[in-house]
Amino acid sequence: MFDSEALDHLDSLKKLSRRLVQNQSEADDLVQEAYLHALRGSQRFTPGTNLRAWLRTILTNLARNYRRDRYRSRVRVDEAEVARAIDGRRTQQASPEQLLLNDVIGPRLQTALESMPKSLRDAVWLRDVEELSYADMARRLRVPIGTVMSRISRGRRLFHERMLALDGRGSGK
Repeated sequence: MFDSEALDHLDSLKKLSRRLVQNQSEADDLVQEAYLHALRGSQRFTPGTNLRAWLRTILTNLARNYRRDRYRSRVRVDEAEVARAIDGRRTQQASPEQLLLNDVIGPRLQTALESMPKSLRDAVWLRDVEELSYADMARRLRVPIGTVMSRISRGRRLFHERMLALDGRGSGK
Protein backbone atom coordinates (compact mmCIF):
# COMPACT_ATOMS: atom_id res chain seq x y z
CA MET A 1 0.00 0.00 0.00
CA PHE A 2 2.71 2.50 1.03
CA ASP A 3 4.81 1.67 -2.05
CA SER A 4 2.03 2.40 -4.55
CA GLU A 5 0.97 5.60 -2.78
CA ALA A 6 4.58 6.83 -2.68
CA LEU A 7 5.03 6.15 -6.41
CA ASP A 8 2.02 8.38 -7.14
CA HIS A 9 4.28 11.34 -6.26
CA LEU A 10 7.17 10.37 -8.54
CA ASP A 11 6.66 13.16 -11.10
CA SER A 12 6.43 15.81 -8.40
CA LEU A 13 9.66 14.60 -6.79
CA LYS A 14 11.48 14.49 -10.13
CA LYS A 15 10.54 18.12 -10.84
CA LEU A 16 11.63 19.23 -7.40
CA SER A 17 14.88 17.30 -7.66
CA ARG A 18 15.72 18.90 -11.03
CA ARG A 19 15.23 22.34 -9.50
CA LEU A 20 17.42 21.49 -6.52
CA VAL A 21 20.46 20.02 -8.31
CA GLN A 22 20.27 21.30 -11.92
CA ASN A 23 21.70 18.06 -13.32
CA GLN A 24 19.36 15.42 -14.75
CA SER A 25 21.48 12.44 -13.77
CA GLU A 26 22.09 13.67 -10.22
CA ALA A 27 18.42 14.62 -9.89
CA ASP A 28 17.36 11.10 -10.84
CA ASP A 29 19.85 9.65 -8.36
CA LEU A 30 18.45 11.86 -5.60
CA VAL A 31 14.88 10.78 -6.33
CA GLN A 32 15.94 7.14 -6.23
CA GLU A 33 17.74 7.67 -2.94
CA ALA A 34 14.75 9.57 -1.52
CA TYR A 35 12.48 6.61 -2.31
CA LEU A 36 14.98 4.25 -0.75
CA HIS A 37 15.04 6.34 2.43
CA ALA A 38 11.25 6.55 2.42
CA LEU A 39 10.83 2.78 2.03
CA ARG A 40 13.34 2.09 4.79
CA GLY A 41 11.60 4.58 7.07
CA SER A 42 8.03 3.78 6.05
CA GLN A 43 7.22 2.53 9.55
CA ARG A 44 7.81 6.10 10.82
CA PHE A 45 5.24 7.55 8.41
CA THR A 46 1.83 8.14 9.92
CA PRO A 47 -0.93 6.98 7.54
CA GLY A 48 -3.45 9.67 6.78
CA THR A 49 -0.89 12.49 6.91
CA ASN A 50 0.61 14.25 3.90
CA LEU A 51 2.80 11.64 2.16
CA ARG A 52 3.82 14.06 -0.60
CA ALA A 53 5.16 16.58 1.95
CA TRP A 54 7.04 13.81 3.78
CA LEU A 55 8.68 12.61 0.55
CA ARG A 56 9.56 16.18 -0.47
CA THR A 57 11.17 16.78 2.92
CA ILE A 58 13.29 13.66 2.52
CA LEU A 59 14.33 14.74 -0.98
CA THR A 60 15.11 18.30 0.10
CA ASN A 61 17.27 17.08 2.98
CA LEU A 62 19.14 14.69 0.70
CA ALA A 63 19.75 17.49 -1.83
CA ARG A 64 21.04 19.80 0.92
CA ASN A 65 23.41 17.10 2.18
CA TYR A 66 24.53 16.38 -1.38
CA ARG A 67 25.37 20.05 -2.00
CA ARG A 68 27.17 20.34 1.33
CA ASP A 69 29.25 17.23 0.71
CA ARG A 70 29.97 18.23 -2.87
CA TYR A 71 31.35 21.63 -1.94
CA ARG A 72 33.13 20.64 1.24
CA SER A 73 36.80 20.69 0.51
CA ARG A 74 39.09 18.03 1.81
CA VAL A 75 42.64 18.58 2.94
CA ARG A 76 44.94 17.48 0.16
CA VAL A 77 48.21 15.94 1.25
CA ASP A 78 51.38 15.90 -0.79
CA GLU A 79 53.14 12.64 0.11
CA ALA A 80 56.59 14.12 -0.53
CA GLU A 81 55.81 16.90 1.95
CA VAL A 82 54.63 14.36 4.51
CA ALA A 83 57.84 12.35 4.05
CA ARG A 84 59.91 15.53 4.56
CA ALA A 85 57.93 16.29 7.69
CA ILE A 86 58.60 12.81 9.07
CA ASP A 87 62.32 13.15 8.31
CA GLY A 88 62.40 16.62 9.84
CA ARG A 89 60.74 15.35 13.00
CA ARG A 90 63.97 13.60 13.94
CA THR A 91 65.80 16.92 14.10
CA GLN A 92 62.98 19.08 15.52
CA GLN A 93 61.12 18.90 18.80
CA ALA A 94 57.78 19.99 17.25
CA SER A 95 54.67 17.88 17.61
CA PRO A 96 53.41 15.86 14.62
CA GLU A 97 50.50 18.29 14.32
CA GLN A 98 52.89 21.24 14.19
CA LEU A 99 55.03 19.53 11.55
CA LEU A 100 51.97 18.88 9.44
CA LEU A 101 50.90 22.48 9.82
CA ASN A 102 54.36 23.77 8.95
CA ASP A 103 55.15 21.52 6.01
CA VAL A 104 51.91 20.36 4.44
CA ILE A 105 49.13 22.80 5.14
CA GLY A 106 51.03 25.98 4.41
CA PRO A 107 51.55 29.30 6.12
CA ARG A 108 48.18 30.87 5.19
CA LEU A 109 46.15 27.97 6.60
CA GLN A 110 48.45 27.73 9.60
CA THR A 111 47.95 31.42 10.37
CA ALA A 112 44.17 31.03 10.15
CA LEU A 113 44.18 27.95 12.42
CA GLU A 114 46.55 29.44 14.98
CA SER A 115 44.43 32.58 15.25
CA MET A 116 41.44 30.53 16.44
CA PRO A 117 40.67 29.68 20.08
CA LYS A 118 42.17 26.31 21.02
CA SER A 119 38.81 24.66 21.75
CA LEU A 120 37.49 25.48 18.26
CA ARG A 121 40.79 24.69 16.53
CA ASP A 122 40.96 21.28 18.25
CA ALA A 123 37.39 20.44 17.27
CA VAL A 124 37.94 21.34 13.61
CA TRP A 125 41.26 19.50 13.52
CA LEU A 126 39.93 16.30 15.09
CA ARG A 127 36.87 16.19 12.82
CA ASP A 128 38.20 17.42 9.47
CA VAL A 129 41.81 16.25 9.55
CA GLU A 130 41.83 13.25 11.86
CA GLU A 131 38.23 12.39 10.84
CA LEU A 132 37.18 11.26 14.31
CA SER A 133 33.54 10.53 15.02
CA TYR A 134 31.58 12.86 17.28
CA ALA A 135 31.57 10.22 20.01
CA ASP A 136 35.36 9.74 19.83
CA MET A 137 35.86 13.50 19.87
CA ALA A 138 33.58 13.87 22.90
CA ARG A 139 35.61 11.25 24.77
CA ARG A 140 38.95 12.78 23.80
CA LEU A 141 37.90 16.35 24.58
CA ARG A 142 35.88 15.28 27.66
CA VAL A 143 32.81 17.28 26.62
CA PRO A 144 29.25 16.32 25.61
CA ILE A 145 28.57 15.47 21.94
CA GLY A 146 26.39 18.59 21.60
CA THR A 147 29.37 20.72 22.62
CA VAL A 148 31.54 18.93 20.04
CA MET A 149 29.02 19.64 17.28
CA SER A 150 28.71 23.28 18.34
CA ARG A 151 32.49 23.75 18.40
CA ILE A 152 32.87 22.19 14.96
CA SER A 153 30.21 24.48 13.53
CA ARG A 154 31.59 27.63 15.14
CA GLY A 155 35.16 26.59 14.35
CA ARG A 156 34.50 25.99 10.66
CA ARG A 157 32.67 29.30 10.38
CA LEU A 158 35.51 31.17 12.14
CA PHE A 159 38.15 29.37 10.05
CA HIS A 160 36.33 30.38 6.86
CA GLU A 161 36.14 34.00 8.06
CA ARG A 162 39.85 34.01 8.92
CA MET A 163 40.77 32.57 5.51
CA LEU A 164 38.69 35.24 3.76
CA ALA A 165 40.35 37.92 5.88
CA LEU A 166 43.80 36.62 4.96
CA ASP A 167 42.78 36.76 1.28
CA GLY A 168 41.59 40.32 1.79
CA ARG A 169 37.97 39.38 1.04
CA GLY A 170 36.42 39.21 4.47
CA SER A 171 35.83 41.18 7.59
CA GLY A 172 38.18 39.00 9.69
CA LYS A 173 35.83 39.01 12.70
